[in-house]
Amino acid sequence: MSANLGRWSMFTATLIAERNLDDALLSDIVHEFDTECTAGRLKTVDWIDQDRAADLTFDPAKDFSDKDCAELAAAMQQRAWAIAKGGFGRELAMDIIVQPTAGREKRALVADMDSTMITVECIDELADYAGIKPEIAAITEAAMRGELDFEAALDARVRLLKGMDASVIDRCLAERVGIMPGARALVRTMRARGARCVLVSGGFTRFAEPVAAEIGFDRAIANVLEIEGRRLTGAVRRPIVGAEAKERALRETVAEAGVGLESALAVGDGANDLPMIRAAGLGVAYRAKPIVAAAAGARIEHSDLSALLYAQGVPRREWVTS
Repeated sequence: MSANLGRWSMFTATLIAERNLDDALLSDIVHEFDTECTAGRLKTVDWIDQDRAADLTFDPAKDFSDKDCAELAAAMQQRAWAIAKGGFGRELAMDIIVQPTAGREKRALVADMDSTMITVECIDELADYAGIKPEIAAITEAAMRGELDFEAALDARVRLLKGMDASVIDRCLAERVGIMPGARALVRTMRARGARCVLVSGGFTRFAEPVAAEIGFDRAIANVLEIEGRRLTGAVRRPIVGAEAKERALRETVAEAGVGLESALAVGDGANDLPMIRAAGLGVAYRAKPIVAAAAGARIEHSDLSALLYAQGVPRREWVTS
């Protein structure tokens, strides 16, 4: 949904809940959207997985842009929460993704790594072994919020790690790096269904390559830390993998898959992910920084990464987890 796509033949709002979405609550939500949704006329309601995810498909009443999709999803989400709390006395952790019905199953995936496919920022965890995590984490946070130039911020952080024994990287990978819930199911299922999947990171190959292999990506693209005599030199090999490289990776991936950008899914959380998120047919801000959440056509705040399979209409029985 990278640009105004004009008048779609249909659009789908996918409701994705961690719990508490049963037939009665779904019926009340559907009734509300059937009578109050000015963006389109409700045509069909279908469970993807009982109690977890459902599709509401509409005839559109207007043209749509990324911003329209995100705003409609957010408005529907707020109303669904209010219905759950008011009529059922429930807290409802729910994400809603609005997109064209046609072509919703994607044929390419390009994903960020740190705080997206894994649960940590690797450079911050490396810094912890050197006793300087607060200093480096503050720079990381500012860069991910778009407040600092990414390349300059990366150089500044890596310089602070100069002299670190390279063996700490392997220790950090083993002790600190956890795979984000839903990541394996997302990538392995998409690959099993014929999609090309690439991990692209502003972090480092020493983390990205084993993470990509563990999750099931086709390949990984990331920065290379310079090492001499088993110690970090404080430098990163050029060119830097930043925002432009991530968008380029997306375009290369769809070309390799033989599809267009509308058939791509991009997901990330930081400012350097924005170009690829904006370019993809479905660009997703995953538990993202405010600048990213505000710009993305779709947002995931409550669910894990398996929500992106529901967004493609894939039920749990068809997920590949091993």
